[in-house]
Amino acid sequence: MKVGRVFYFDASHHLPNYQGACERVHGHTYRLEVVVEDDVGQDGMVLDFGRLKQVVVEGVLEELDHCDLNQVLDNPTAENIVEWIWSRLCGQLNLDSITLWEGRGKWVRRKR
Repeated sequence: MKVGRVFYFDASHHLPNYQGACERVHGHTYRLEVVVEDDVGQDGMVLDFGRLKQVVVEGVLEELDHCDLNQVLDNPTAENIVEWIWSRLCGQLNLDSITLWEGRGKWVRRKR
């Protein structure tokens, strides 16, 4: 069974390997969807939503929210941000997918 939670964070960045508007510093309100998959435990849950929140906040949001993403990643494209998030969470959660929305209508998804 799958369960998920949605998070939001704000961050700025620029794309150093890109020619166009995104090579200049700009910001986004990101929407992060984290989905985990596992069997339902004896407690009747796949994963407590509070535990999911704790892992994502401590593993990702404390570092990315209201930061310059170029201080975390050399080339902070949405694809690279998703890979970074996946690497931070995969050891703690049985991830099914991570979807990162960069504003409205633009997203990147990584699946297991």
